[in-house]
Amino acid sequence: MSKVKLPVPIPVQQYARCVDASRRPADHVGDWPKAGCVYPVQIRRNAQTGQPQIHVLGFYAERPYGAFAAYRFETVANVWLN
Repeated sequence: MSKVKLPVPIPVQQYARCVDASRRPADHVGDWPKAGCVYPVQIRRNAQTGQPQIHVLGFYAERPYGAFAAYRFETVANVWLN
């Protein structure tokens, strides 16, 4: 039996406001946030660097990977789910 614990997401829906929508990469294919808009998000750590990244729920991103740097958003609410 393995003692490895699988990551379990916390039962919270997070919302964040985009504060920096500048410098969209030229090769980005997919949705891009608009400054001042609030989005439902998940905050996850990058597997390689360990840095937190923002995943906007419902956004489509083909390339590069559909995560945004944490400095582009500020958390506005955490809603606990039952």
